[in-house]
Amino acid sequence: MDQVMNWINDLKPLIITYGSRILISIVILWIGLRIVKVISKQFKKRLDDRDVSPSLKPFLSSLVTTALRALVIISVLGTLGIEMTSFAAIIAAAGLAIGMALSGTLQNFAGGVVILLLKPFKVGDFIEAGSFSGTVSEIQIFYTILKTPNNQVVILPNGKLSNESLINYSAQDTRRMVVSAGIGYEDDIDKAKALLMDILNSDERVLPEPAPQVFVAELADSSVNFSVRAWTKNEDFWPLNFDIQEKIKKTFDANGVSIPFPQRDLHLITLPPNGLNGQGNKVTTAADSTAN
Repeated sequence: MDQVMNWINDLKPLIITYGSRILISIVILWIGLRIVKVISKQFKKRLDDRDVSPSLKPFLSSLVTTALRALVIISVLGTLGIEMTSFAAIIAAAGLAIGMALSGTLQNFAGGVVILLLKPFKVGDFIEAGSFSGTVSEIQIFYTILKTPNNQVVILPNGKLSNESLINYSAQDTRRMVVSAGIGYEDDIDKAKALLMDILNSDERVLPEPAPQVFVAELADSSVNFSVRAWTKNEDFWPLNFDIQEKIKKTFDANGVSIPFPQRDLHLITLPPNGLNGQGNKVTTAADSTAN
């Protein structure tokens, strides 16, 4: 019993010293995290009030929140009496190891910074990257989120997006539509061309400048193919594309212009029962040639 009391008496200074530090550290941590939460909300509100680009909002908010939480943790460790010089050395060594293990993640972070600085695309743009295409819904620190026309969510790493080629269909206000239309060789080319031009000129979504164009693009096996080209606003591109193709079919049908399809003519030859022609020679058919 005396030994236990002596042990408790020996621990009293330690309990008084470190117990108070632990309690203070817990209080600092609790208060600090609540302050970080309030500051983060106010920071997001300021971003909204100043009409900051939607591409930057999630990135800056995450960056500020992470930095403030790191400061709170450093303050708590200092209150506990941990030597910050030794702690800094430990952090540096751990940072090196973590950096090597998470090189891909760090590359994504750097890619996110590059995307936000150079702005090859922004939130709301329709892009194509690799085999994926969709509307950019959010640019985060490590990843960019796309929504496809089928409402599927695609998550792409920023490192890959910043280093590889991509197509931004929303970078310009206008876009050129190209549609192919074929007619038969027996049809009147000038008549078909005039009908196609009337279709383009009658649609208000087709821009007058640059002027729409219709010209013969190919003399194909079964048809004379026209290239129908017109400029329109980005938001009208796909509706115009579908409507023009429907109008071409209806207009050609109404004006007696044929739209040919691939076909093959077969000529059948009836042979005598003995397989001999009029001179007494045997007739070799395609089947005989193949068999030989």
